[in-house]
Amino acid sequence: MSNYDVIIIGAGPGGYVAAIRCAQLGLKTACVEGRETLGGTCLNVGCIPSKALLHASHMLHEAEHNFAEMGLKGKSPSVDWPQMLNYKQSTVGTNTKGIEFLFKKNKVDWIKGWATVPEAGKVKVGDETYTAKNIILATGSEPAPLKGVEVDEKTIVTSTGALELGKVPKKLVVIGAGVIGLELGSVYARLGAEVTVVEFLDSITPGMDAEVSRQFQKMLTKQGLTFVMGAAVQKAEASKSKAKVTYKLRKDDSEHVIDADTVLLATGRRPFVDGLGLDALGVKMTERGQIAVNGSWETSVKGIYAIGDVIEGPMLAHKAEDEGMAAAEQVAGKHGHVNYSVIPGVIYTHPEVANVGETEETLKAAGRAYKVGKFSFMGNARAKANFSGDGFVKLLADKETDRILGCHIIGPAAGDLIHEVCVAMEFGASAQDLAMTCHAHPTYSEAVREAALACGDGAIHM
Repeated sequence: MSNYDVIIIGAGPGGYVAAIRCAQLGLKTACVEGRETLGGTCLNVGCIPSKALLHASHMLHEAEHNFAEMGLKGKSPSVDWPQMLNYKQSTVGTNTKGIEFLFKKNKVDWIKGWATVPEAGKVKVGDETYTAKNIILATGSEPAPLKGVEVDEKTIVTSTGALELGKVPKKLVVIGAGVIGLELGSVYARLGAEVTVVEFLDSITPGMDAEVSRQFQKMLTKQGLTFVMGAAVQKAEASKSKAKVTYKLRKDDSEHVIDADTVLLATGRRPFVDGLGLDALGVKMTERGQIAVNGSWETSVKGIYAIGDVIEGPMLAHKAEDEGMAAAEQVAGKHGHVNYSVIPGVIYTHPEVANVGETEETLKAAGRAYKVGKFSFMGNARAKANFSGDGFVKLLADKETDRILGCHIIGPAAGDLIHEVCVAMEFGASAQDLAMTCHAHPTYSEAVREAALACGDGAIHM
């Protein structure tokens, strides 16, 4: 029996970060992971491989649509799908091996296998039982099922299967207009697939600023994606290499059928806690099947903590990482902190979409007086030079104090630009603080400054 100060179960972004931070704080640390590689869903079958395919397919789009206008002439490249998958997998391999290196560097023990927690202070992996003063549950999430849709990961797939299809489908139906469905839908649309997105709600990307959501849908439609909104999927059936999706429109209850080569189920994810033995332990759960924790990320069982997708909050890798560091601090007797009001979200389509903080809808619902500063990328010289003039920056500030309350960006490098606002919000900055900060020219970031100026006397270049 091996004794540890802390054992983390799960080596995704939350788990491996928690493990490294615990080790840095002088704790004897182990991390349990059943996959053959570290990094969890994010590095293996999620964030990283999808970004590789998004990058590759965007390069194809640039070659087909913009190269000639820049004087780069020649035959457009053809798609070698097996090689693109190899590129994707090599990206995954580089990252997962990087986590192995970090574990060795920080003296974190990797216990290979699937864990159960027979009692507080003990973790069982296979036939071995380990003791730990503290346990951190970081087992992540899995694709949420949908009644009537049987996933085989060949014809009817989740995001996992969508990242390793045998070939590019001629017709792809995506069930769900959230982040995963739109990112992977745009990948295959660029590669030549006819993509139809079927969404239960009347707008895409639920929870996003409504103005950005409408503009985003228009842009994706222009790129070739077709949207069927207000549609409740009844079933998806596979037959050999084809599939049929049946849905009913909520407005008139009429039934429709779409044929597809591949169906992607992308209706969200749910916490993965199967096999841990939480019921027997008496770990309290929420009504939505999440692990309930207190302000220190400790569960109802003393000495057992939980972070990431298994607890409440957005299922984002960086949110899990922050919680991993904070929980490690708590276990080490320090004070961990996560500012949940400043957690950015990004959709890595082209253009990218990013947000942080409040939306107009949440501010209106709270009855809070606010002002809006907007600036279009059409007024940004760098964006126009790079064929990226579509989209805008929208900054929300308190009407009286000018304090920044939120920001929403749709446009080039939005996922990077949003962090300027995150830092500003973390320091309680006003829109004027941002507006008075010198920004290099020509950069995309000037659009953020212009939006801040628009919260005051007005933007300069619009």
